[in-house]
Amino acid sequence: MLDIKFVRENPDTVKENIKKKFQDEKLPLVDEVVDLDVKYRAAMTEANELRASRNALSKKVGQLMGQAKKDPSKLAEAEEAKAQVKANADRLAELETLHDELAVRIRKIMLTIPNIIDPSVPIGPDDSANVEVERFGEPVVPDFDIPYHTEIMESFNGVDMDSAGRVSGSGFYYLMGDIARLHSAVTAYGRDFMIDKGFTYCIPPFMIHGNVVEGVMSQTDMDAMMYKIEGEDLYLIGTSEHSMIGKFIDQILPEDKLPQTLTSYSRKEKGAHGIEERGVYRIHQFEKQEMIVVCKPEDSKKWYEQMWQYSVELFRSLDIPVRQLECCSGDLADLKCKSCDIEAWSPRQQKYFEVCSCSNLGDAQARRLKIRYKDADGKMQLCHTLNNTVVAPPRMLIALLENNLQADGSVLVPEVLRPYMGGKDRLVPRH
Repeated sequence: MLDIKFVRENPDTVKENIKKKFQDEKLPLVDEVVDLDVKYRAAMTEANELRASRNALSKKVGQLMGQAKKDPSKLAEAEEAKAQVKANADRLAELETLHDELAVRIRKIMLTIPNIIDPSVPIGPDDSANVEVERFGEPVVPDFDIPYHTEIMESFNGVDMDSAGRVSGSGFYYLMGDIARLHSAVTAYGRDFMIDKGFTYCIPPFMIHGNVVEGVMSQTDMDAMMYKIEGEDLYLIGTSEHSMIGKFIDQILPEDKLPQTLTSYSRKEKGAHGIEERGVYRIHQFEKQEMIVVCKPEDSKKWYEQMWQYSVELFRSLDIPVRQLECCSGDLADLKCKSCDIEAWSPRQQKYFEVCSCSNLGDAQARRLKIRYKDADGKMQLCHTLNNTVVAPPRMLIALLENNLQADGSVLVPEVLRPYMGGKDRLVPRH
């Protein structure tokens, strides 16, 4: 969320940013919120003036009533002053109601105006305009056919989509045996990988209050991403990023305690767009190891670069070639000022597909959640927040299985995962 003062003083900049995000339908909101802000501040000024005069008028009434005991001619003046006090009180009540109504309307609009994107973000309407920045590892296409990923899993008796369909519907799965163990190995390795990078492992609440939801995500994303608990002010998180960032709501963090770096595991269970009947690439339910950073503004660009590089390092340690894509303006969620995707190589499809997403949200979440710190001069400042996916199986399993599949149908277990697989260096098909 932007600072209303910034919008007030830079309406043309805000409008140009909206155009760069191809959200022209939001352009009228800028003039509307600026007009509402004028009325809000005028109401606040008038209300403050009335409060300031209240004591003086009340004192005058008391004096006049005292004088009226000796001089009845003062009684009319006292009654006039009383009427003025009553009129001022009525007007003040009106202004306070108007003040509250305007504040709600202003906040509602401000929650929908997108964050200012970083100057380095490429301009484009959707993900087709995302820009490849760099590749890591050599993409290899083996000289044998690679089956569809569920066929590979089925060769190990490792997946059961049919039973999941009967139990839960499309978009769910049972992972079994070595494939289930490989899934857990990947998440455990991702956890330990981030701990070794100095991040604090966190097991957060899987449900959060509505004010936290409003603070961490775009309003348009809420219904698509989160389940609400009926009859309670609780939402089931779509990612542990939400509850990890929410941990710092209404906090003034000591400057010497920044940055805060956390990593956590969570589940995603909502969203029907593009659900795959056949495989586990686009599904309702998947697991993620996440990382978040809360830092000083001057450090957020450095952390952004470091965080996506952690993802690259992790995937290369699993013998998976990847590339970094810079997300264009139209592909950025409203709270993000800069974002990139890490995509893994699929030898079967001979193309890359998304496995991680790293985002710098600037002070947007911190402003909504009031996450602050005092600088060296004692001045209150907003923190910056960032998030990134460490690893997200079972999608990541597709890349792992395809890139480590052998001609005989076996799958090599990357060395870093072997301690989590009971020392196994290879998975052998059951049939």
